[in-house]
Amino acid sequence: MRTIAIIKRVLLEMLRDKRTLALMFFAPLLILTLMYFLFATNSTSKVQVGFNHLDSQMLVLLNNKHLDLHEYPANVQAKKMIRQHKLAAFISEHDHQLTISYQNSDPSQTTLVKKLIQGAVTKQSLKGLTKLTKIQGQIISSDPAMAAILSKKKPSTIPKYQIGNKYLYGSSGSTFFETFLPILMGFFVFFFVFLISGISLLTERTTGTLNRLLATPVKRGEIISGYLIGYGIFAIIQTLIIVFYAIYVLNVTVLGSIWLVVLINIVVALVALSMGIFVSTFASSEFQMIQFIPIVVIPQVFFSGLIPIDNMAVWLQWVAHVMPLYYAGNALTGVIEKDYQFSDISFDLTILGLFALVFIILNIRGMRRYRRV
Repeated sequence: MRTIAIIKRVLLEMLRDKRTLALMFFAPLLILTLMYFLFATNSTSKVQVGFNHLDSQMLVLLNNKHLDLHEYPANVQAKKMIRQHKLAAFISEHDHQLTISYQNSDPSQTTLVKKLIQGAVTKQSLKGLTKLTKIQGQIISSDPAMAAILSKKKPSTIPKYQIGNKYLYGSSGSTFFETFLPILMGFFVFFFVFLISGISLLTERTTGTLNRLLATPVKRGEIISGYLIGYGIFAIIQTLIIVFYAIYVLNVTVLGSIWLVVLINIVVALVALSMGIFVSTFASSEFQMIQFIPIVVIPQVFFSGLIPIDNMAVWLQWVAHVMPLYYAGNALTGVIEKDYQFSDISFDLTILGLFALVFIILNIRGMRRYRRV
């Protein structure tokens, strides 16, 4: 009953604070909308592309610094190879018909591969066989890996290609914003819940409310539980607003279950709540609480997936594994872009749950320093 009383008090105080509610519920929508218009396109330097049954002349035309081409056996399935080897696309040829299967989890890579393939098809209709043979000779002398592939193929005439496109994830209308949406969604939930819960508890401490509460027989675990559940209710509402706004207003496609997206964000909010309460114990004013943002929140942005983790130095990749948003980004990206099921994200959810549990325990222990009786 005492825990319920604390929950009611937190809810009433939050409902009276209209400015905090506006910050929590509408600021993420504003920023998401701005990001939607800002992130329209992107470019990438090099992508992994698989192929089989591809004419030697087309290989010559496709060979460039932007594509890392890998040959696979004739009997493999394109979708399986894309998933196993994280390919941006898989190209196969049959009777001068090019079938390109795109992973399409990153529309910028899809756009790049499309552009290069279309350029190669255009070039083959403009360049003569002699010219292509000369180019092939230059490639063989400068690229041993491609030379080994070309040596297995017989010379051929220049065919007239037709192109067919398939998409493993999403569709031809997928945008750059959709690539970042899962990560942005998790970040906004984490950031605003962290900030508001930390500052709210700090206010209770500086105004003496927490000290008076600790002077009662209420246990520390009941106090922390009350705060977590009270603020957690608003965190769930915020999560639902962000998720459904992105889906039904911004028309972003979610391949997996919407409720899995909601579940992940609720767990992220729980982590943010426990971290916000914990960090607030080291601040003596709202200004000091805000000063923790560059230390606690901003570094997580770099390791959430906005910057490809695989391209980082090895030691930085290890640092990413101690960041909650790293696991949140993995889970949200998998569900939204790749139709992951609960079993596929169970590891990420478990790690996030452990983060929350650790900080809850630290909060209960840390509350001891404020008890006067």
